[in-house]
Amino acid sequence: MRGAERARLVALNYFIAPAREAGRPAVTIRVGDLHGMSGLVRNWANVCQALEGSKFRTLAAVSEPRRTGPVQGASTEYTFSLIPTASMPEVPAGELSMSNTKPTNLILFGPPGTGKTYATAAEAVRLLCGEPVPEDHGELMKVYRRLSEEGRIEFVTFHQSMSYEDFVEGLRPVTNGDGDEPATSAGFRLKPVPGIFRRIASSAERDRGRSASALHLDGRQVYKMSIGNSALPQDAPLFAQALAEGCTIFGFADLDWSDPRFAEPAEIASAMQRLDDWAGVKPGSPSVRMTDIFRNRLKPGDILIVTRGNLLVRAVGEVTGEYEFHPRPEGDYGHRRAVRWLWSDAEGVPATEFYRKKFSQLTLYPLVPEDLNVPVLERYMNSRTPEEPAAPDPFVLIIDEINRANVSKVFGELITLLEEDKRLGCDNELHIKLPYSRERFGVPQNLHIIGTMNTADRSIALLDTALRRRFTFRELMPDPNVLSSNVDGIDLRKLLTTLNDRIEYLFDRDHQIGHAYFIRCETKEDVDDVMRHKIIPLLAEYFYEDWSKVAAVLGDLTPQEGDIDGAFLVRRRLTAPTGLAGDEMAPRYRWKMKEGAFSYQNLQP
Repeated sequence: MRGAERARLVALNYFIAPAREAGRPAVTIRVGDLHGMSGLVRNWANVCQALEGSKFRTLAAVSEPRRTGPVQGASTEYTFSLIPTASMPEVPAGELSMSNTKPTNLILFGPPGTGKTYATAAEAVRLLCGEPVPEDHGELMKVYRRLSEEGRIEFVTFHQSMSYEDFVEGLRPVTNGDGDEPATSAGFRLKPVPGIFRRIASSAERDRGRSASALHLDGRQVYKMSIGNSALPQDAPLFAQALAEGCTIFGFADLDWSDPRFAEPAEIASAMQRLDDWAGVKPGSPSVRMTDIFRNRLKPGDILIVTRGNLLVRAVGEVTGEYEFHPRPEGDYGHRRAVRWLWSDAEGVPATEFYRKKFSQLTLYPLVPEDLNVPVLERYMNSRTPEEPAAPDPFVLIIDEINRANVSKVFGELITLLEEDKRLGCDNELHIKLPYSRERFGVPQNLHIIGTMNTADRSIALLDTALRRRFTFRELMPDPNVLSSNVDGIDLRKLLTTLNDRIEYLFDRDHQIGHAYFIRCETKEDVDDVMRHKIIPLLAEYFYEDWSKVAAVLGDLTPQEGDIDGAFLVRRRLTAPTGLAGDEMAPRYRWKMKEGAFSYQNLQP
């Protein structure tokens, strides 16, 4: 049987038919879920074509589906109306993966200390909130931190050893016992692990925005749950069955707990003790406690976070029904609760996105509300297509010091996907096949990228041509006007202007001093401290220890030979070693910083 035919039959038998029997008005099929249930290998395009084709519509007696998400990807979803007289709203392909704001590729560049990092925070808040940026720095950073905690802002600093494997995707050794896959004789296995760029791109692609009917966590208890043992091949169908049949499935003793007396944990323990496999259980045993939670504590409206091992989350659902017993011919896993699955991904995403603590091995237990990342969980709860389509929320990736890394090495073939018309949902959208996971990948339109570049490290003229062509560049130069004109008699505006005029004359404009160095100076002692520990050492670095040029910038250089007692520097002539005193050599000097307070007369002409 060909892959497309198998996918059509699985979709009919495990999605369409059960949904019809349950009387549901519509059913949503996620390509990745159907792909796994069909036993296919990296053939998502075939699954998409099967669901979109007329053969499946005739076979399943459904109308043309509504597609959301990327074109022919694992996270693509198809919604089929099961009510012949109902008309689903027309949602053009890709609409829900598009943002009302054009994708931003921006690099802020300039000398050190010009506020580039602060500007990235302001730009990120502007893009994400769509509102005026708070003028107060504290308020701005409060909003920035909140958005970061929600997972909508990611920050990374490039360095010389940064690689594609760090940024996009790479193989990482995973020791036996970690995750949910079988152990190997070597004691570890290599597993594809997404980098920061792929993680935030996937989050942006999944986002469906907020409609008027968006779900919130208020008043709901959240539980961690495992459906079967994901490391055992014989348990693998349980998860797919739970998704297809709209329920969660629980093991522990092949007994029907429907009788009202099992509202008491002691009765559950007593019944289990009559079974050979559970003879030693007590009312406080984990198996009894978890059965009590599943039978008695779970209530409609509660949220389930379904894990894959302890490190990944593969589904989020809302409990919608009471306890039911559905015995299975093979025994075990006969306990059910109806669930509306809000999001699923067979591969799973890092559990750290949802919960600050590590998940335990227990099958079912309540999570501590204070340790939940509520904004992220609510985003996953609303990731299915809402009844009222909403624009997805924007996401921002900030790359600090973007020019420090080898850009072609870090971005690789992804550099083309950053272009505005190559994003997902655009006319010229592009996908690539990732080298390690072999998954198709594209960049969503609601992901904005902001970089910073220190021109004192590397001129913009030397920047990678491919990067220059795909980014907009905004220069940030020193702004003396933001500084005070009187700090204990020192005019910081004139001081900074004079320093930078002299630096540009002796070196270039890319190595000027930024206003941020002096922004917090409130006393002369503060200014002295900045000059002594930051500005003068920076000038020495700029001029490669040529202290005569440093002195020229500071106004301490004089044309005559001999010692100098300047406002910032002290120069003393060195005595030639014995035997060289008579040679005609140019005098040599020792420079050092002046002890005590500095004088600023030569920097305030």
